[in-house]
Amino acid sequence: MGAAGSSHLPAGYEQGPASIDFSRPVARDGYLWWYVDAISDDGDRAMTLIIFIGSVFSPYYAAARQRGMGEPENHCAFNTILYEPGLRKYWSMTERPRHALSRRADTLRIGPSQVHWDGAQLTADINERCTPLPRPMRGRITVTPTPLTGHSLWLDRNGRHRWHPLAPIARVAVAMQSPAVHWEGHGYLDSNEGNEPLASGFREWDWSRERLPGGDCRVRYETRADGAQPQRLALLFSADGSLRNAGDASSSRTLPSTAVWRIRPQTLAARSGAAPRILRTLEDTPFYARSLMHSGTGEERQLSVHESLDLRRFEKRWVQTLLPFRMPRH
Repeated sequence: MGAAGSSHLPAGYEQGPASIDFSRPVARDGYLWWYVDAISDDGDRAMTLIIFIGSVFSPYYAAARQRGMGEPENHCAFNTILYEPGLRKYWSMTERPRHALSRRADTLRIGPSQVHWDGAQLTADINERCTPLPRPMRGRITVTPTPLTGHSLWLDRNGRHRWHPLAPIARVAVAMQSPAVHWEGHGYLDSNEGNEPLASGFREWDWSRERLPGGDCRVRYETRADGAQPQRLALLFSADGSLRNAGDASSSRTLPSTAVWRIRPQTLAARSGAAPRILRTLEDTPFYARSLMHSGTGEERQLSVHESLDLRRFEKRWVQTLLPFRMPRH
């Protein structure tokens, strides 16, 4: 299931088995994560879940690598974020060491939280603590792929950073006891892995996914490195798991900066020339922005999730000093 629908896919594309394996090895100084996002059916709520082995945004992991102690399994975390109507947001991300990690092919546990794949659904049982206001983050997030795929693509020219769009089209159910949040919506599941720190491969990247009227999903990826042309992907995923190129990926446009930290999102230029419009900024941090956007034109306008990452800023000492306030280590 999920064969490619075009012979003109980028270099580094591979088609493997449609499976989730939480026991995959992680290279020293490298990383492995699983990412879920979802938007409620009414468009008023959103969520993000990222499960890290070798937390790429950890100031503790960055310091350990500088000391020659870049052991990814000693820097693991569940990052769970709930976006409610208005400005309400609940955030949790506590980093934990090696002894708090256990994993096998179908189950991964980090401290009191775990994720399990039963062959049909991904179930994450969250038991964390919010920051900066300390309150419980406890409940369950269930992801049902439609379907799971085995696609794998390079994000750099040497294949040291790889992207696995496991379920670009999925249904997500959020059932949290604390805070009391319950909803369902359309979602997305992928995994990224790298044999080196993220900042060794890129200086910036932009990514977006949008659900189209017929149920397909369009994903745009652009990575930028020093002294190299941007790497761009524009892909269309169908409900049967197949993918094909989704139009011209030769250029991009810059969108308005975020209000606080002035992150400047970019997106691949649409064939129609219609510019996406930022509807709501979910995260506005010194090095990272996540937004909900409207894309398309007329009746075809769709809600999309967009993220921008500036790794030059991430490596600044003042940013590293701020991070522990949002990412404590247990």
